[in-house]
Amino acid sequence: MNTLKQWCVVASAAGLGAVAVLGAGAVASAGDGNHGSFTITERLSGYHETPLALSTSGQGSIRLRIDPGAGTIAYTVRYANLEGTVTQSHIHFGSPSQTGGISVFLCSNLGNGPAGTPACPTTNPGEVSGTLRAADVIGPSGQGIAPGEFSELLAAIRADSTYANVHSTKYPGGEIRNQLRPHDHH
Repeated sequence: MNTLKQWCVVASAAGLGAVAVLGAGAVASAGDGNHGSFTITERLSGYHETPLALSTSGQGSIRLRIDPGAGTIAYTVRYANLEGTVTQSHIHFGSPSQTGGISVFLCSNLGNGPAGTPACPTTNPGEVSGTLRAADVIGPSGQGIAPGEFSELLAAIRADSTYANVHSTKYPGGEIRNQLRPHDHH
């Protein structure tokens, strides 16, 4: 195993603790090509929200473990100090500084997610985890991703054209957000 892969395995195993210690905004290990599993960890803040950045005390993180071979994305979303009560969280199809349509629900308290969508904990801080599959991909059809097209969502993630955000009652369009960056930051 080369040094880069060893570092990525250690960083992935250490999870958010490694991110905090290293001060990194993102951690990713791309695997051995398009079929290898990889991990993305990002910090969420109001400064990344669109169409306008927000100055909010809200903060959070998302960790994705993507296994293209199995067709799964295991995720954990954490949030704290939100200025409103959490309402929902998603992965959207959108480039940096762009608002895009919803690809998958991570949680919702609005009854608008597909069957099986977990409720967002209303505690603050809160945490929700789950596993996404092709059946969880809802689009956005108007942007070229049809329901069930896991490979299209994966291509968008690899192209740095997806973001995760957490919506709240105070900021219904999203209180905290960040791009999902699948590349190494060295």
